Amino acid sequence: MWQQIQRLSLIQQIVCGIIIGAILGTLVPSWSFLTILGDLFIGALKAIAPLLVFFLIIDSLAKHKKGTKTHMKTVIVLYFLATFIAALTAVVASYLFKVSLVLPEAVKNQTAPDNLQEILSGILTNAVANPISAISEGNYLALLLWGCVLGLGFRHSSEGTKKVLSDISEVISKTIQGVILFAPLGIVGLVFSTISEIGLSGMAAYLKIILLVVGTMLFVSFVVYPLMVFLLLRQNPFPLTFYTMKESGIPAFFTRSSAVNIPINMELAEKLGLDRQSYSISIPLGATANSGGAAITISVMTLAAAHTLDMQIPITLAFLLCLLSAISATGVSGIAGGSLLLIPLACSLFNIPNDTAMQVVGVGFIIGVIQDSVETAVNSASDLLFAATAEFYDLNKAGKPVDVNKRVKIAQATQLSDTNFSLDND
Repeated sequence: MWQQIQRLSLIQQIVCGIIIGAILGTLVPSWSFLTILGDLFIGALKAIAPLLVFFLIIDSLAKHKKGTKTHMKTVIVLYFLATFIAALTAVVASYLFKVSLVLPEAVKNQTAPDNLQEILSGILTNAVANPISAISEGNYLALLLWGCVLGLGFRHSSEGTKKVLSDISEVISKTIQGVILFAPLGIVGLVFSTISEIGLSGMAAYLKIILLVVGTMLFVSFVVYPLMVFLLLRQNPFPLTFYTMKESGIPAFFTRSSAVNIPINMELAEKLGLDRQSYSISIPLGATANSGGAAITISVMTLAAAHTLDMQIPITLAFLLCLLSAISATGVSGIAGGSLLLIPLACSLFNIPNDTAMQVVGVGFIIGVIQDSVETAVNSASDLLFAATAEFYDLNKAGKPVDVNKRVKIAQATQLSDTNFSLDND
């Protein structure tokens, strides 16, 4: 049986965990000892997540070489702007369709800062806290600030020191991946605890949050992103949008890894006639820097937690959430559950207790069966979409207009030709 379980993918194991937890919570709600599985899983994430955020920021900034010219200004601006707009769309959607979460241990009637002076004062005070205590207490604002400061300082260090930082970051990432391997057992405990306390009707809340997260991602992919492309190129954006989603998004949905999808996007970029020197940088960069799907997840889950606690969120704080989500989402694509592990960082902006924030992370792993696949599809497809848009925009500015639809038709014809050639060989 153990060998059969090991043959299942993590996503299949999590689905089994949800089913087992639901059955046990319904049939034997008195088996309260099962809740320790969820407590241990959340506790482990709570312990290691601050270290991950801290060293990930330091390592990424330390690697950047001062004065390096990538000639990728348009791509970088597009990636960040798209991530920010995705976060903004998620905030608007969360206000229009308020969804609460099932958090049995949450303390309601929490208050968020209600004026700009209080917001800025709280942010600055928390940000300059002792970094050592910030790691132990889960003060993510301080980790963000000191991680940036130390990362910029380490840019001038020796290559050996940078290698050590990179190794530490990699070890922590692998530790997180090891913890996530126990997610199915943790999910059994979390689902059991929820159903035994609030019944099957409470599980409807998970369906609502899934619909909100996935619906927002689809809206961004097929409405917001095409609108951005149209404003830049002044051409019909949908052929390129549908092409990138079909050829890049669908494979990414099943692999659930932007990094794994890099070779696919590189091949698609070549078929679109993009400059190899450009897309060989922009596609790998997009796999980490372009994280609109992650920004949506962070924003929606954070505001759902705030609504659960009956908090009134002012507009100024919501705007800061968009900015924080866009910045923190950058660079998490290569980490399993990376967007979920950054939820506590966003929650700290609203004074939501870290214990509650980690319960939200647990909910995120439950809905991650669907959320993570859609998020990866959105991120990967938009990597190719904006890499192509940036190059076409620069060519148009240089007086070399590009017929985008014609490029897409040529790429589709090449795709079909390659498929027929492969079938003939078979």
